[in-house]
Amino acid sequence: MSSEKNTVISIVDHGAGDEPQVNLSPNPTFDSVMRARLSRRDLLKGSMGAAALGFLGIGLAGCRSSSSSNRDGGDTGTPAPEAALLGFSAIATSVADTIVVPEGYSYQVFIPWGTPITGSYPSFSVNNSGADQAEQIGMHHDGMHFFPIEGQDPFEGSSTDGLLVLNHEYVEPRFMHASHAGQALGSGGVIVAGDGTRNTDEVLKEMNAHGISIVRVRKGMDNRWSVQPDMLNRRITALTPMELHGPVRGSSFVRTLYSPTGTLTRGTLNNCAHGVTPWNTYMFSEENWAGYFRNGGDNPREHARYGVNASPTGRGRYAWELAASGEDQYVRFDASIKTADATGDYRNEPNCFGWMCEVDPFDPDSVPKKRTALGRFAHEGVVFAPAAEGRPVVCYSGDDSTFQYIYKFVSADSYNAATASGSLLDNGILYVARFNSDGTGEWLPLVYGQNGLTPDNGFTSQADVLVNTRLAADRVGGTPMDRPEWGAVDPANGDVYFTLTNNSARNTASENDPNPRVTNRHGHIIRWAEAGGDHSATSFEWDMFLLAGDGGESGQVNLTGRDLNGQVLGQEAYMSSPDGLWIDRDSRIWIQTDIGESSQNTGVFEIFGNNQMFAANPQTGEIRRFLVGPVGQEITGVITTPDQRTMFINVQHPGATTSPAQWAAGEATSSWPDNDLFNYPPRSATVVIWKNDGGVIGS
Repeated sequence: MSSEKNTVISIVDHGAGDEPQVNLSPNPTFDSVMRARLSRRDLLKGSMGAAALGFLGIGLAGCRSSSSSNRDGGDTGTPAPEAALLGFSAIATSVADTIVVPEGYSYQVFIPWGTPITGSYPSFSVNNSGADQAEQIGMHHDGMHFFPIEGQDPFEGSSTDGLLVLNHEYVEPRFMHASHAGQALGSGGVIVAGDGTRNTDEVLKEMNAHGISIVRVRKGMDNRWSVQPDMLNRRITALTPMELHGPVRGSSFVRTLYSPTGTLTRGTLNNCAHGVTPWNTYMFSEENWAGYFRNGGDNPREHARYGVNASPTGRGRYAWELAASGEDQYVRFDASIKTADATGDYRNEPNCFGWMCEVDPFDPDSVPKKRTALGRFAHEGVVFAPAAEGRPVVCYSGDDSTFQYIYKFVSADSYNAATASGSLLDNGILYVARFNSDGTGEWLPLVYGQNGLTPDNGFTSQADVLVNTRLAADRVGGTPMDRPEWGAVDPANGDVYFTLTNNSARNTASENDPNPRVTNRHGHIIRWAEAGGDHSATSFEWDMFLLAGDGGESGQVNLTGRDLNGQVLGQEAYMSSPDGLWIDRDSRIWIQTDIGESSQNTGVFEIFGNNQMFAANPQTGEIRRFLVGPVGQEITGVITTPDQRTMFINVQHPGATTSPAQWAAGEATSSWPDNDLFNYPPRSATVVIWKNDGGVIGS
């Protein structure tokens, strides 16, 4: 370790790696639309009372129907009484370095980073090699789904045996490498040696800690789960060969030295939320991927609009391009122009990222596919509307960056359960949402040759429109939103919900009585109903489900949270930065928070404590805190088994609030879950939750 220190020339630290604000379009922001909408409803002097009736006067399709429909469209009978929807007692906020759940519930910490799942099953150690990491659970768990082992339906089947598939968003190198101990490193910091290179095996380890994990898990008699050795266990990483599909496949935008034909690429990056297709496959997103690349100053629009570092001296997020071996798999993160033709360098490598990707978890030999028809941006994830025979497949995705957009894809071909496959996602129309101040909205098609997406405005093909999705959305007039994150569809009535985590860059001109936030520090949740109940419709009606915040204790009116009834949030519902979102089959809305590392437990955020998870009733607006996580983390990813008796959630980046000075002194703000910082750094992990009486989670 001392010799490594002596060769240090610099510490590169790009922090948490969120994308910069790069939308400079003049389109009206959602803030201004919402303000005008509320003004039109005469919600004045800070009152949100009219929201109690729904922003549309008679309410959205938001009250649950008298019968609850399953995902196949069938009637599942009369739901439980509304009073029983949230049957647990809300817990208090917490700043403890542990998991807190309601009385009557228990939990198990499961598959932390480094858990062996395949190959030689190497035990976890900070001294693990890059090759070891390829056989272990990756770092920084995120979106996740439990697939029943029968492999027939993503929501029906065994509740005791299945494949748990989870994303790994990014890495924290200081916790990964023995050489980084005792160095003044922040959460994204890496060491560059005196000769200007990085240790190759450390780079390999970081790349193999990205991607997704597929692992067979089984429930025991004591409600505790275990990993099962199985041929289906698999890691997909930043190095895994992948195919490009859809309109961008083969285009000049994705031709590289690795794939001169523009049909292949390697790996996936920054996988945040996920999606589950009606044909039982897993979708994983590529969110804040742009920072992993650098170029030498040439900054084409497909780099600039996404925030690729353009500087002769710039480096990628983890400086992977500086790996000492100089191998092609590392060099590709330098997207500079180096040769006469794109097939001689990696100027187009960033264009191979920013997509939704698909894999069949039940086929260990399947090659993951990037579905380019769904657009290229900072995908938080994708959520599918219920599939119906003979109708198009519809899915929604948010671009998780400030002043970006919400999108919808509608397939050209119709769904047929017997033949459906990912090819349905290769042909169709991608739309961007425009929210109007009167509570209506339109889906604007992003189709080459329409709405100004023409050569006169710089668009040369549908591939161009999709590679430059953000520019296309700017051009057609989409509504810039406050960091669109996870989406969810209520199975009872088809309402679509999206979290808008926060936006501290909102202009002071947005301050007014009905929406009195100078900056949107705490975020909100919107919902809409598609026209005629048809998810493929091109118009919708929207309202506000939640304005996150506290109960006014901050002394700043613009931070006061309100529920759908316009009532100030009680302590059981104080929240900031709603992020993860899922609606279970009984229509409970599960909301997870992601207060940023630099803000947790400080200033106006102190009242919220550690990041947490809530359950909400979409009809009454009641919200109760269900879980609080340890120090420095975010709560993310949530799914239950089909019987709803087991819930899986993820704890990502515990201890990320550790300062460089603390790490240099051998300290960390969290030692969760192992409580042995000397041998085990903080580790992201899945948490398994059950109700002690064997009942439905949340009831």
